[in-house]
Amino acid sequence: MPSEETVRKGLSLIENDTTKVLGLKVGDHDNVQPGQFIAKADAQKAPELSFQGVSPTSTYMVVSLDIDAPFPSFNLLGPILHWIQPGLKPERSESTANTFNLKTTAPFVANYIGPAPPPGSSPHRYIFFLFEQPDAFDGAKYAPPDGQNLGNMSRMRYNLDAWGKEIGLGSLVAVNYFRSH
Repeated sequence: MPSEETVRKGLSLIENDTTKVLGLKVGDHDNVQPGQFIAKADAQKAPELSFQGVSPTSTYMVVSLDIDAPFPSFNLLGPILHWIQPGLKPERSESTANTFNLKTTAPFVANYIGPAPPPGSSPHRYIFFLFEQPDAFDGAKYAPPDGQNLGNMSRMRYNLDAWGKEIGLGSLVAVNYFRSH
């Protein structure tokens, strides 16, 4: 499976260290816990992101994958790319001490798409990886022209490991995931 190394590292990161869990607010679901079930209707808008362990002067990038497409027991099409958003800057949260909300005005590389497992599938895992963004990263080089949405064919069997090497993707900082169907 493409992206296997990053997926394995990400999941083990939060198994061994709960301080590496990326803050997700998905629809009305605040403080999403790893593996929490969220109905697909509640997750059609891009989540709000937060994290305690960021450097206030760094820039970050989030990548989201569905690693169970089309079915968890038969993931031939996976992983499916659900989102690449560069240019995330930390803003101190007014409601939670030592937590930073991650905000951006930068264009996406891959627009967010919500969960859409096929009928009859068991829940899929939607993983969100937060990386340090390379200083020289040029999002326009990888984004669809004129802000268009990324097509489905470009999303299937997405190889995050290869793309990360190509762009010199920084360290994996935090991870979280939810399940949905």
